[in-house]
Amino acid sequence: MAMKTSTKFFWLGVLIIALGVFVLFNAMIASLAIVTVTGIFLLLGGALQIAVGFSAEGLGNRVLTWCLGGLTVFLGWSFMANPLAGIISLSTFLLILLAASGIVQILFAFRVRGTRFFWPLLLAGSVSVVLAIIVLSSPGAPLVLLGSLLGIQMLCSGASLTMMGLFFKDARQ
Repeated sequence: MAMKTSTKFFWLGVLIIALGVFVLFNAMIASLAIVTVTGIFLLLGGALQIAVGFSAEGLGNRVLTWCLGGLTVFLGWSFMANPLAGIISLSTFLLILLAASGIVQILFAFRVRGTRFFWPLLLAGSVSVVLAIIVLSSPGAPLVLLGSLLGIQMLCSGASLTMMGLFFKDARQ
């Protein structure tokens, strides 16, 4: 007997929620895993870019492709050789993006002042900037940031899959 679609979604969501909780309780290990996987993909991508460089037209394009591929390989190797530095650099980059996104939202809020979008944009941008400052000023936070974000994302995905399973059950599919 085949399992219903609603049941599949529900139990997949429950499994992902359980794994998300596991990741949240092991955020440092999850951060190390993220950096390791990122390093592997950077190594593979850089090697592929170097290989593609051999078929590039023109010496300038070929050299540029090789240099970018070499830099990508070096970045991947550095993530693999020193994962702690990789965690810190990826977390710092993520926090810079969070702060920059918040600043852009705040600036845009003032561009749409007088509309109904002003306060939500101002609030969202302010929360992003304050969150980036708080996390950046916490000594151990960058070490667990990547794993914590992965765990939170898994909890949200699992919850949405579980809700989809319940929706499909109610819709009799």
